[in-house]
Amino acid sequence: MYYSKHNIFSKIADSENYFIVNLLCGSADILTPEEAKMIQDYQKTKEIAPDFMEKLTEQGYFVDKIEEERLYRNKYLNFIDDRDDDEVQLFFVPNYTCNFACTYCYQDEYTSIKQELTNEIIDAFFDYINNEFAGRKKYITVFGGEPLLNSAKQRELISYLLQNANQSELDVCFVTNGYTLTEYVDLLKTARIREIQVTLDGVGIIHDKRRFLKGGGTSFDKITEGIDACLENNLPVNLRMVVDKENINGLPEMAKYAIDKGWTKNPLFKTQLGRNYELHHCQATSGKLFSRISLYESIYNLVKQHPYIIEFHKPAYSVSKFLAENGELPEPLFDACPACKTEWAFDYTGQIYSCTATVGKEGEALGTFYPEVSRKEEMITEWENRDITTINECNSCNMQLACGGGCGSVAKNRTGNICSTDCRPVKQLLELGFASYL
Repeated sequence: MYYSKHNIFSKIADSENYFIVNLLCGSADILTPEEAKMIQDYQKTKEIAPDFMEKLTEQGYFVDKIEEERLYRNKYLNFIDDRDDDEVQLFFVPNYTCNFACTYCYQDEYTSIKQELTNEIIDAFFDYINNEFAGRKKYITVFGGEPLLNSAKQRELISYLLQNANQSELDVCFVTNGYTLTEYVDLLKTARIREIQVTLDGVGIIHDKRRFLKGGGTSFDKITEGIDACLENNLPVNLRMVVDKENINGLPEMAKYAIDKGWTKNPLFKTQLGRNYELHHCQATSGKLFSRISLYESIYNLVKQHPYIIEFHKPAYSVSKFLAENGELPEPLFDACPACKTEWAFDYTGQIYSCTATVGKEGEALGTFYPEVSRKEEMITEWENRDITTINECNSCNMQLACGGGCGSVAKNRTGNICSTDCRPVKQLLELGFASYL
């Protein structure tokens, strides 16, 4: 028997106890300092007490190497089978223009394309997805730029897109800055809206300093009116707060605001925290950006000071939240990058891309759906094949089944190679998560 290569073992934050987690066998345990010392001593070639070794073996932390390899192969094949049956998210970009001038926009350097969306292009999009993804569960997410620009022409195009979605019996999501939601509610009510993602980066001036209108002008009050209008009309809202060192201390106030508004009690309301990070180009204010772990350390400390934040947002801390809420671990994550597997992106120029992180970026197109259908099969295959079994650095990492190799686009930006790592700080996140929830 040997110590499993998939064990994740560390000390719980602000505690004398430790944890051990193994995603492959599905075990997670909290260990006393004495039990933890036996594992530490074992790694220094010392023996473990027989009764404790029996317990560790029963839980799958000590295994037969051949049996572990067999289990890994079976779990991987199950993962691939399940993924092939998963719902596909199809992003559609009707334009890259926007009425906002956000301080951290990653599309601000995209080349302006002198072409407009037409009904003919929308028809071609639906023809392509209904043919290419026939028989697959799927839904559409309308993305931008800003898809809900307040003009008669844009309303006509969005209306036509939603009519096509209804005819195809497809749910639709919108990712919007939320400024024109009140003007679009009547139109959105005609479709099968799964959710509307809206961004607020804080309350009042904190938000308005980061997300303001082109030419100047505040946006917070109008966005909150739009959120209220959506919830009043039974349209689900996913409120996203993009955080960095500039606005993280506004999280408690943002949480209190949402609680006082009654949003957090509404079953149609949910939240996410998005880390502001460098995607395609270095931001002038990159010094304010968090690393993944420093962000969650800040959230952890803020929650200790303001526990009500949890009513607004409950951080995942890797698999900790799932474990606490379900009493078991999720299945092993062999791939964290959905690009060209369960996610594709399309834009109004007729181009096909792997995901939202690459859509509109020069040199990243994988083909066209308009005016003719074409596919760059070699590039598509490279995205399709990316998972922890094709990333060399993942092979020897004990956190591979919780990390999944991260984002392929970020990895490619960093190294030039899709099949390279975008590592998650899994162990440190679990340290915080066990302290928070377990």
